[in-house]
Amino acid sequence: MPTIPNDAQSTRSVDISNDAQPRQPLARAMGNTMATAGETSALGFRAACWHHAKQHPWAAVSLLLGMLAIIGLLANNVLPAMMSWLSNNEVSPASESIPSLSALELAWWGGVAGFVGTSLGALPALCLRRLSSKVEDTLLGFAAGMMLAACAFSLLMPALDAAQLWSQQRHYMAITGALLVISGMMLGVLLMLGLDAFIPHEHDKTGPCGPMHEHCQRVWLFVFAIALHNIPEGMAVGVGFAPGELQRGLALALSIAMQDMPEGLAVALSLKAAGVARVPAVLIAAATGLLEPLGALLGVSLVGSFAFSYPLGLALAGGAMLFVVSHEVIPETHRHGHQTSATLGLMLGFAVMMVLDHSLASAH
Repeated sequence: MPTIPNDAQSTRSVDISNDAQPRQPLARAMGNTMATAGETSALGFRAACWHHAKQHPWAAVSLLLGMLAIIGLLANNVLPAMMSWLSNNEVSPASESIPSLSALELAWWGGVAGFVGTSLGALPALCLRRLSSKVEDTLLGFAAGMMLAACAFSLLMPALDAAQLWSQQRHYMAITGALLVISGMMLGVLLMLGLDAFIPHEHDKTGPCGPMHEHCQRVWLFVFAIALHNIPEGMAVGVGFAPGELQRGLALALSIAMQDMPEGLAVALSLKAAGVARVPAVLIAAATGLLEPLGALLGVSLVGSFAFSYPLGLALAGGAMLFVVSHEVIPETHRHGHQTSATLGLMLGFAVMMVLDHSLASAH
């Protein structure tokens, strides 16, 4: 075996050490480059949002009003808690209506039920290759019917009752309670209009929309569109679990979990059709339900110390859900020409939710 001369060995060792010296500066330069790229991306997204807002001013105003309403209702809860803490943990009368730990826990688990429903609905996609468009539209129609009934019987009608009681206690005109509920509905619609305009996603009819949608893959645009549905659903569950309203929260949690099953299956099958493998498609479909527990915590936190916040929060969640049903779900069920099957599914879902809500209310 030939040997390497000593001078050659020393030369090689020097060369290796010389090559190793620039590694640390190179790593630092790569880190700086990545940080710069991240900052550039963030600046690009802000610029794209600003440009999108100038192109769609009404959508920007809608988002602003909806976010201000959410912030105002949250502040209605947070400020009394802060005042109580600043006053050496003395509980003030205003803080008595702050959601208790049990209400927060119930809202969280109600949102988790929606996530579980989405996950269970996505599991059959591991075995199924596809569903016929007629069956899929019927299942989505069933989900739309349950959402409509939940809006009517578990959100808007209780909101009207609570608003009417509030107006009577304040000796206001009878129409004041109805106007409060209408205002909450409009705030929910404005919030969803703004989110629909500024979250990158894709519609089958109008194509991709939202700032910087061209930088997202089509699969993720579809996922964002489905995840957008889960925000008002989670908020509805959370508001339903406001203190003293256990039966309404249970009805909403069960209905949302049930209607999330066909949605989860539809999402998983659509992802498979778009070229995603089976297991990742199921996992991504399940992940779209993660917003529901977060939305539930947001929803239960909207009910604060002022008496009008409860009907306003119920109406806001109801308006947001009505927007999703009318703007997203029902048009999707009519896209393939199966309007009759989708409508029959909607009627069945409406009836199931109506019976469920009535049964739980009677049991209470």
